[in-house]
Formats: sequence, C-alpha cells, structure tokens
Amino acid sequence: MTSAMTRNSTRPTVRYGSRTTPQVKLTGQRIAIQHPDVETGEHLMGEALGAVDQDALHGVLRQLMKASVILQKPDEDNLAFMISMMKGIAPRDSLETMLAAQMVSVHVATMRFACRLAFAEGTPQQEGISRTLTRLARTFAAQMEALNRHRGNGERPITVQNLSVQDGGSAIVGNVTQQAHLTVAAGRRDRGGTGPVPRGR
Repeated sequence: MTSAMTRNSTRPTVRYGSRTTPQVKLTGQRIAIQHPDVETGEHLMGEALGAVDQDALHGVLRQLMKASVILQKPDEDNLAFMISMMKGIAPRDSLETMLAAQMVSVHVATMRFACRLAFAEGTPQQEGISRTLTRLARTFAAQMEALNRHRGNGERPITVQNLSVQDGGSAIVGNVTQQAHLTVAAGRRDRGGTGPVPRGR
C-alpha cells in the first residue's frame, strides 16, 4: 500500500532573504499565482525566477509546468518544488533563468529514472534505465559547471599544487590561484615552445 503526500496550503512560505514567493495553483493548463494583488504576485514570482518581464515569467512557468507532468498531467506539487529550487539557485539574468529551469527539469527527470531503476526487473531493463540515469546525472553536473563558469565571467582558475624551484630561484609558499592567462616575455620560451632561445643557454 502506498500513500501520497499532500501539500499543506496553510504552511508558511519559505523565505530567502526578506521576500516571500507566492504559491501557484493549476487549473487545467492554466497557472494562477496565489496573491491578493495580481501585479505584486507576478512581481514577486518574477523576482524569484529571474524573469525580466511578464512574458519571460509566464514562458518559464509554462515550461516548468510541462516538465512537472506526472502520468500525462501537470503536477502542482512538482511545479511548486521546481519553482522553489529555481528560487534557491537565484538566477541573476535571463541566461541563468533558462539554465536554472533546465537544471531543475533535468533533476526531476533524473529522480524519475532513479525511481524506475529501483523497480526495474531484469538486466536489460536495468541497464537501459541506468544509461539514461547516468546521462542525466552528467548533464546536471555539466549544467552546474556552466552556471559557475557564467557567474565567474567564463574564467577557469588554475591552482598550482606542485612547484619546482632551481638554485637562485624564488617561490611563494602557500595556495596560489591564477586565472587562465599566459604571458610570454619577448626572446624567451617555455620548453617545447617555438620562440627563439637566447644565446648562452
């Protein structure tokens, strides 16, 4: 026997900072933002999802609703979860909004396949589900890396862990992190490079 959890509509809304996000209600294929003032409700939801205007807000909500489908029907609790996770990611621009929506959708799909794997019978079925689950998990990891890269302006830090110092040289002791930029002085080259080698070496 299985039982489904129901969302308690009287529970307080989780706060991130000082703003609360209104709940959503699904009526067929329509999404209603639950707030006494429609404009304020849309503003708060748009702020939570990083939507720049009303069109972006309703577009993202429609896409999340389609991704929330369970048994061919949009699921209100699933949609509320996805909205909450997007708010936790706190998208700061339109690119982050789109990426965050993809991330929560991939996460939901990943967990669905994890559930299927738990109930799979027979090796062929388990292998097929495992392959899809692995792809989804890798996609999510790549999305996280893309978000981190975007928020770091595309620069990937390089951390030097081992350093060899010859006689007469000097080094900094400690953790050194440098952005991925390389400068080569005129008339010098690294080993394996193509520049001229000064005489006397």
